[in-house]
Amino acid sequence: MIREDRLQLNERFIKSFKQLEERGIIVKNDRNGKGIGDLAEKILGNRGYGHIIRAYLNPDDKRCIDYRQARIFCHEFGVNESFLIDGIGSPFGLDLPETAYDMPKGMGGNIMFTTVEAFAGTAVDAGSFKTEDTEYFMLPGLTGNGLVAFPISGNSMDPVIQDGDIVICREIAGVHEIRENKIYAVKHNGAVWVKYVQRITNNRGKVTHLKLISANHLEYDPFVEEVNEYTRLYQVVRRVSQL
Repeated sequence: MIREDRLQLNERFIKSFKQLEERGIIVKNDRNGKGIGDLAEKILGNRGYGHIIRAYLNPDDKRCIDYRQARIFCHEFGVNESFLIDGIGSPFGLDLPETAYDMPKGMGGNIMFTTVEAFAGTAVDAGSFKTEDTEYFMLPGLTGNGLVAFPISGNSMDPVIQDGDIVICREIAGVHEIRENKIYAVKHNGAVWVKYVQRITNNRGKVTHLKLISANHLEYDPFVEEVNEYTRLYQVVRRVSQL
């Protein structure tokens, strides 16, 4: 008999898989790198094991994903390991409200404003933020979930983003969504950097590191950070300057 924890693990795998499908990262019948066979090759080591993945996705099938495969799945697709393995948080990071209308009474908006220290040190769920460091607001044209704002300290992104500006960011699914000439907040190992980001791949095409580049390149050299299961990426979608 399958243990209850494995059944729950498999349920979370199905939920994560469906969200990847909704984002277009996995396309079941795709033959160009996004299909079930490609997923099977990544987490089971064989493209021919697509039928096993389909069995995992079938709630009526007795086969379930195991913990080793689940961790590989997290690493390959940027899924929150705390969610998949332990059931903590959500598949792709912060559990933020989807719209202003979903906010509890008195919260005031869909953008979570916090200090950079709280943002850097938090676990993946919004409930772990210290209450005194967190409030909510809204701005015209910025709707939906996954929005977080915090103030910038320092001049490494001058003149694009200046000391004292507030940046509003939206979480992206993973390193595959990084685009050239876009600015991202990179949350990694208890720190947050707001930089231009370039992907660095190994000889198999897998993204292993990120090159972080300052706009103020005369004073700040680029540096490289390793990507791991705890790396989170947020695209900067709005800058709010002091009046």
